[in-house]
Amino acid sequence: MKLILMRHAKSDWSTPSQGDHDRALNAHGQADAPKVGKWLRDRGHVPTAILCSSAKRTRETLARMRLRGVEPTYLPALYNAPSETILALVQDRTDDCLLVVGHNPGIGDAAGQAVADPPAHADFARYPTGACTVIDLSDGLPGRLIDFAVPGDL
Repeated sequence: MKLILMRHAKSDWSTPSQGDHDRALNAHGQADAPKVGKWLRDRGHVPTAILCSSAKRTRETLARMRLRGVEPTYLPALYNAPSETILALVQDRTDDCLLVVGHNPGIGDAAGQAVADPPAHADFARYPTGACTVIDLSDGLPGRLIDFAVPGDL
């Protein structure tokens, strides 16, 4: 199985009274999400299943990535989930290619735990918005790193 772990794109903080779960993407995030989607498609990392946090910014990130043909599953349990929750959701899946869109610190921690040898990329440890790791889990966890990118590289 191929696993893709992605942090949502940059969100909008301009309305302080707005609840965290309801924050949308800002203009930067709206521009970055399609770049990550294109990068995944161009590199052949097309998900056959998608698990996405129920938060507005993760749903909007996913919609703007333009990944067609797969109906996402929106899970409240992924909203600000710790890495243990994320990896538990992934562990028993049998999908060819599973995309999980979530939040930091959980999604970044999960990526760090899911790869045997993390990338040398300077941004991997901080897992900025839009960061995306592709992992081969054919032999289980931890898996083999296939790809890593952040929107600034695209």
